[in-house]
Amino acid sequence: MRLLGLDPGLRTTGWGVIDAMDNRLRWVADGTVCSDASLSLAERLAQLHRGILAVIAAQRPDATAIEETFVNQNPASTLKLGQARGVILLAASLSGLMVAEYAPRLIKQSLVGTGRADKTQVGLMVRQLLPGCQASQADATDALAVAICHAHHHGTAMRIAAALERVS
Repeated sequence: MRLLGLDPGLRTTGWGVIDAMDNRLRWVADGTVCSDASLSLAERLAQLHRGILAVIAAQRPDATAIEETFVNQNPASTLKLGQARGVILLAASLSGLMVAEYAPRLIKQSLVGTGRADKTQVGLMVRQLLPGCQASQADATDALAVAICHAHHHGTAMRIAAALERVS
């Protein structure tokens, strides 16, 4: 299964693609979609939407996972992040992809073992779990972490469903 992980942001949205086969993960690609800060909010959101659609068209994922919004101290920033997430979710959904959402704490816990891990620890685990990974930008590394989290949780759910089916 090819998975697209997304780390949303209005200025920079990270994306990462992995292939998940049984318990094996393979890095495919990663990068960022950026919006031009000199444009209006509507134009920036359109840039993000077009950029994510282009990534989906190029990478052809089977599913996508996105990091949930955390509420920070600045309500205006949180609102803008929510709007960016909205257009990113829309792009994935209109492309016919299943979309899963994960809290930042769960993503960290799934990779590092603690929900309080810092970005350095997450980056080290991403590179450990995805040999050959070339993610050079923090946003892309975070997106790969989202994809890995989804691979672990989706894989577990599939194994449980298969076991339950055999029992009944």
